[in-house]
Amino acid sequence: MTIAIPGITAEEIERAARPAAQAWTLPPAAYLRDDVYALEVDRIFRRSWLPVARVDQVPGPGDYLAADLSGQPVVVVRGLDGAIRVMSNVCLHRAAPIVEGHGRSKLFTCPYHSWAYDTEGRLVAAPLMEGAEDFRPADCRLPQARTEIWEGFIMATLDPDAAPFTPQVESLSRYFANYRLAEMVVARTLTYESDWNWKVLVENFMEAYHHIGVHPQTFEPVFHARDSKVVDGDGPWSILHMPAADPDAPHPGLVPGLEPWQAGALFAAAIFPHFLIAPHANGMAWYQILPRGAARMTLNIHVCVPGEARDLKDFDAIVDASVAFTDQVHREDIAANDLVWRGLNAPMTRQGRLSPLERAVWKLNRWWLQRLGALG
Repeated sequence: MTIAIPGITAEEIERAARPAAQAWTLPPAAYLRDDVYALEVDRIFRRSWLPVARVDQVPGPGDYLAADLSGQPVVVVRGLDGAIRVMSNVCLHRAAPIVEGHGRSKLFTCPYHSWAYDTEGRLVAAPLMEGAEDFRPADCRLPQARTEIWEGFIMATLDPDAAPFTPQVESLSRYFANYRLAEMVVARTLTYESDWNWKVLVENFMEAYHHIGVHPQTFEPVFHARDSKVVDGDGPWSILHMPAADPDAPHPGLVPGLEPWQAGALFAAAIFPHFLIAPHANGMAWYQILPRGAARMTLNIHVCVPGEARDLKDFDAIVDASVAFTDQVHREDIAANDLVWRGLNAPMTRQGRLSPLERAVWKLNRWWLQRLGALG
């Protein structure tokens, strides 16, 4: 049984679901409509595993980081027992968020009525509750999301029945084994607010076809669009391999142990729906997407490096250079995505044909249709 998607016709679904060489894009309604976004939240975001932080961001007991998990405020905390938890960041009393930002604490106290919780989510203080019949603080504990640690990422899901995450990406982990992703640390974070649908950014990230028009001076000279290829995969993910334009040139980097074909290349891996990483010879960029609605999203680009690189005397200069280049490239992408968003909102816009270089976009589109119930 298939389920209709608001504003999208059966013909439009059939076009997007065709084999890759015959496929079309998703129609504009997939990006523009609030009711389609509501379906994404219900059927995709809140049933998927999503990255909320890196392990190195909560290194010691009591370290915490406030985050968002598909509209659920959470706090990622390393307990005094050393365990990492992703707990609801909503007070059990009158639903006020408890903490903001990041820091270190043994106790989380709600700013509204001063109810306080320990690092395991147990309620340890509830002032002036005398006389509330059958109220037992010992029975109160912040709900916790299911979590897994994958390659240093703290993954969480709101779905108690979701299949375990790690087996779904086992082959992707093997592909990037030489990069030792688990040993990466966040060196700097760039934050961008954008007024377009989250899929606009994800699709742009997944293909190098746009290098010829958007990055003619940054990426295209060193990673030719025509040479890019999508790696065959067996799970809910895609890998875009962008080989070096000059494979014989030296490609020094901070990541030791890479093979020559890896050292000069750039990769863009997307784990559906919107977990994006770009491993390279100097580390990794993690694009953390936080959808805020059909037409709004927050992007955190975490510039990551091997942990041992922090001991280099020129570490700050290396990070500064990486941050500057990352920001330059993304601002080029912002300009392109602004164009796409303007076009998607135009009344005459319809589906377009996909290029063979956009096979990853085709794979995501089919997965999206399946998760929304439009494909059997």
